[in-house]
Amino acid sequence: MADGFDDASRQIVDVLLSGLMGVVGLLPEAIAAPFQYAFMQRALLTALVVGATCGMLSCFIVLKRWSLLGDAISHAVLPGVAIAYLVGWPFFVGAFITGALTSLGIGAIERHTRLKADAAMGVMFTAAFAIGVVIISQIATSTHLMHILFGNVLGVQPAALLLTLIAGLIAVAAVVLFYKEFLLYTFDPVQTRALGFNSGRIHYGLILLLTLTIVASLETVGIILVVAMLATPGATAHLLTDRLPVMLAIAIGVGVISAVVGLYLAFYFNLASGGSIVIVASALFLLALIFSPRHGLLRRWFRDVSLRRA
Repeated sequence: MADGFDDASRQIVDVLLSGLMGVVGLLPEAIAAPFQYAFMQRALLTALVVGATCGMLSCFIVLKRWSLLGDAISHAVLPGVAIAYLVGWPFFVGAFITGALTSLGIGAIERHTRLKADAAMGVMFTAAFAIGVVIISQIATSTHLMHILFGNVLGVQPAALLLTLIAGLIAVAAVVLFYKEFLLYTFDPVQTRALGFNSGRIHYGLILLLTLTIVASLETVGIILVVAMLATPGATAHLLTDRLPVMLAIAIGVGVISAVVGLYLAFYFNLASGGSIVIVASALFLLALIFSPRHGLLRRWFRDVSLRRA
């Protein structure tokens, strides 16, 4: 069964890579040179998918102030990864199960008890993370688990790449189909209920999409650094625009550029791929923070100087 899935994954991925390499072949040879290697081709496709998906959802996370929720879920998937490693399942399956259970538990505690979101996150993710640490401590080798913690996009395999593609497509389809609901819930949950929408379903649906995106990003930037990719593109875009459609486009662009440039840096300078991707994203955020036409530090500085002179 597993061999059949691996063979099918390899065939589908080969078709997708053929199309991607047709586009890359149009670039100058100096830029396209690293992608003569099969592992770099898979890494590029994975980075594009994860960068775009994380960038898209990061807008909702930033606007809903859910950055800590992303942190909680990313740590909570660790026991699922460890259990999947022990029983021979794909990391994706174990991570999604524990991540979904933890995220739904956080939402349930927040909505049905007197505890606030920060307390619910603290209780749930530390408990799940502790369970993961205990399980990992009983495993003789932790090489593959370290890749999950810190990312290893240069070593992504066809089966993992296909799962990442499927997860990305599900996330994009959900945002496109339920854009109006997500938009209303993000800015005004009360109005969402008044218009007859089920805010509970939207709430949990958005959390499950966040979980799916985190799990899909495991082999690219890892558990520890995925939080940055789910917050930084959206924060960068938020500094540059006040309109959600434009914000989504900018955040996706930031995610894709960060993933591709970070991949180049990891290849040429033998750096950790996850760290390289996040460093590029952070650099883009810093540029927006300084030079944003409306919300940048330079803009504020010039405004303050003008007011003092007046």
